[in-house]
Amino acid sequence: MSAEQPAVTRKGRLSAALGDDLSFLLARANAYSLAAGNAALATIGLRARSYSVLALAADGSRPSQRDLADFLRLDPSQVVALVDDLQTRGLVAREADPADRRTNVVIATAAGRVLYEQARAEAQRAEEQVFARLAPREREQLASLLQLVAFPD
Repeated sequence: MSAEQPAVTRKGRLSAALGDDLSFLLARANAYSLAAGNAALATIGLRARSYSVLALAADGSRPSQRDLADFLRLDPSQVVALVDDLQTRGLVAREADPADRRTNVVIATAAGRVLYEQARAEAQRAEEQVFARLAPREREQLASLLQLVAFPD
């Protein structure tokens, strides 16, 4: 009997306890996916959260910091820190919203758009690795189901 067998047996018992708990499975899959994404993005000085802010700033929608906090489900103070870091690095800028001069919108700079494209490629490579066991149709189905859960409104 190898030393690995008790761990496998224990792993089996542990997974049986939560193997059909959707919240647990989603949290575990998220942790695995985030770890892979953060490792890939680290090569260009980003993490999943800063990448998400940069992606939304680069898409042309001109989100406010409040929009970012609401969409990403983060505390506004976390978004301020993320935007501050990206701004310090010259990747995003804050501009007054023409519709409401009291509100700032976040936009990607030229350097931010270039880095975003690099980050997007790195994130996609990590995603390919994480979801390699799924067929393309299964990935599409998973994305559709997660969109239903993530955006219930």
